[in-house]
Formats: sequence, C-alpha cells, structure tokens
Amino acid sequence: MNLKFSFFLIAVTLLLASCGSTKEIPYMVDAESIPQDVLAQAAKTSDPVIMPGDLLETLITSPNVEAVKPFNRLSSMTDIGGASSASNMSSTYYLVDDNGNINFPILGKLHLGGLAMSEAKSLIANKIYPKYLTEAPDVELHIRNFRVSVLGEVKVPGIVQANNERMTILEAIAQAGDLTIQGRRDNIMLIRTSANGTRSIQRLNLNDKNLLVSPYYNLQQNDVIYVQPNESKARSSWQVPPALTLGLSTVGLMISIATLIVTISRN
Repeated sequence: MNLKFSFFLIAVTLLLASCGSTKEIPYMVDAESIPQDVLAQAAKTSDPVIMPGDLLETLITSPNVEAVKPFNRLSSMTDIGGASSASNMSSTYYLVDDNGNINFPILGKLHLGGLAMSEAKSLIANKIYPKYLTEAPDVELHIRNFRVSVLGEVKVPGIVQANNERMTILEAIAQAGDLTIQGRRDNIMLIRTSANGTRSIQRLNLNDKNLLVSPYYNLQQNDVIYVQPNESKARSSWQVPPALTLGLSTVGLMISIATLIVTISRN
C-alpha cells in the first residue's frame, strides 16, 4: 500500500509540474479582454528618435528642381529633354556622429541626435526655407540601419533589421525564430540605449496581456533583447566540477576496497 501511495504522489507531482510549465508557454494570456479603446490608444506609435550611429537617407524635393539640387548632392542623370526631374534624383546618406551631428550640404553641421523624425524633417525644412527657396520643400528622411539584437534562448539569435523604421518586440522575436521551449517567457530583458548614450534595462513578460499596451512593445533602434533560459535548461546544463568528480571516484574506490576486505575477512 505504501509503495502504491508513493507512486501516486509521484504521478500527481509530475502532473502538477506539467500543468504549471504549460501555463508559462502561451503569450499574452486573455489579451482579448483588453478594452478596444485602450488598444487603439496604444497603437499610436511615436516617431523613431535619431541616435548616434544612425544612417540617415534624405531627399529634398520641390517643384523647382534646380533650386534643391545643392541640398541633394544630385547625380548627373537627366531626362530625355536634358532637364533633371524629381524621379531621377539620387538620395543621400549621412552617418550621425557620436555627438548627434551630420554635415549637410549648404547648411553645414546639423544636430539631429535626440530628435524625433518629424522634428528633424521640420528642422531641415526650416533651415532651407525661406533662406534658400521661395517655397517650402518636402523633406524625406529615413533611418536605413534600424536594427535590434536578439540573444539567448531563441532559435536564430542575431541582428534583426527593419526597413520601415518600425518593429515590435513580437516581430523581433518572430524574425529570430521564436523562443525555444527552454526560453523563459516571463522575464525578457530589454536593454535600451538613449540618444545621449545612457542605458536602461526593462523586464518584460510575454505571458502578460498588458505587453500589448506597454511603452516598450514598440522597439527602438539598437535595442537588445535577451531571453534567459528557464530552470529546466539551467538544470540540464549543470556540470559536475572536475574536483568533485575525482572526489566521488576516490570515495567510490575506497568503498569498493573496504567492501572487498570485509568480504574476504568473513570468508
């Protein structure tokens, strides 16, 4: 009876452990219970903030194509009639230096670090008009090296890039092949570097439905996501130290010798 009861306790323990671990796997449990107005408000994404190291692509356009040429470093391409057109303008790339500056044609040094994209566009447009143009130009500005790093217990760790300057934490994880079964979903580490170089660390819970309305749901360029292993993976990766292995082997050998001696003496 005691043996059967022991097997019963073991079975119940394993079943409860299995149920507990299963609850830790799903993402954003009960997300459908979040009110629609809350989701709508959270969906309003803010402009990406320009950081040192960003590669910016710019294109200044205007009905007066000749007037904006100096601000675009245009190529010598021309249309059939010999006049340049907006369709054959070549965009220009600028690397934001460690101080947040770029060197822009005619305008010189511009400090864009820490500005949202919309703010940077307005700054460039206001520098050009009305000083150099008779009408306000259109300023296109894009970050061409928007990327985040995904490390730890994911299937394909590495750098994930986005062409549209937008990426959510779920999109980054999806591009990394999703978490492995050993990845801890309730304690994702997000490391973020601000425009002035300072770093902050946030912990995110993928099981929590409120992730959808978190200010960290939308990533910023150069964010680092680290997925740490769960307890099961940590236990499986534990190794016996060599010194302990040698000690146990020595003790085992001594016990074997003692047992042999006792056996011989009895005979």
